[in-house]
Amino acid sequence: MARIAFLGTGLLGAAFAEAATARGDTVTAWNRSAEKVQALASFGVIAAATPAQAVRECARVHLVLKDDDVVEEVLAAARPGLASGAVILDHTTTLPGRTAARAAQFAAQGIKYLHCPVFMGPPAARKALGSMMVSGPQAVFDEVKAELAKMTGRLEYCGERSDLSAVKKLCGNAAIIGVSALLADILTIAQASGVSGEEAISALGLFDINSTISGRGMNMAKGNFAPSFELTMARKDVRLMIETAGARPLAALPAIAARMDQLIAAGHGAQDASVLGIDAVQS
Repeated sequence: MARIAFLGTGLLGAAFAEAATARGDTVTAWNRSAEKVQALASFGVIAAATPAQAVRECARVHLVLKDDDVVEEVLAAARPGLASGAVILDHTTTLPGRTAARAAQFAAQGIKYLHCPVFMGPPAARKALGSMMVSGPQAVFDEVKAELAKMTGRLEYCGERSDLSAVKKLCGNAAIIGVSALLADILTIAQASGVSGEEAISALGLFDINSTISGRGMNMAKGNFAPSFELTMARKDVRLMIETAGARPLAALPAIAARMDQLIAAGHGAQDASVLGIDAVQS
């Protein structure tokens, strides 16, 4: 089995490291808080004092870090120990522009680098569930494809555009965060109405949210705002929602209402409510 390193052993990094040792890999790990690495000793993870020590003689180096600044800081510290031919696999959620710049810099230096963000939490990482997206050189991906496939339920190669998986990761996280905000508002409306949260959430099962995304979402992406639910009518409904919530705090609906008002004032009231996305598709 391979000798690999994990730089960053927070909740997700630790789960990945545990799973790798269970598969038989020799895993060395480093974390800024040493006790987080030491807690993995019972799984067979070897603690390293520095990033350079962690990556020495490793075929693959996995990064599970906070952000771009930390990625660049840790990689700079790891470089003296990086083995010739080692592949850097960055699972960190990062800014697309900085991801592209980093990939170009490594390519110029002859360092193998792939950006591999994931949609999974620690429990899924331990069981190799969830999804992983990969962007970077095809030849490098082919070299590590089989090993990455062991880490995830679904592995999607996004192509050689180095920042594409970073963009897709932000889009996915925007959906998760946005849905969470709207669910919070739904629960607030229910609370204000004396309805249980469970009852309110169960109502969402009366329509197919995936169909809304694939149908309405694709129409939005194409700039098709032919009305099936006019913006003015949707704005009326949002008013009712806000009035029902009363003085209770809302996470998303007030901002949606404000944007609707702007678009109605600009003459888009008779178009579909999905015209909320008009600025994203206009050239």
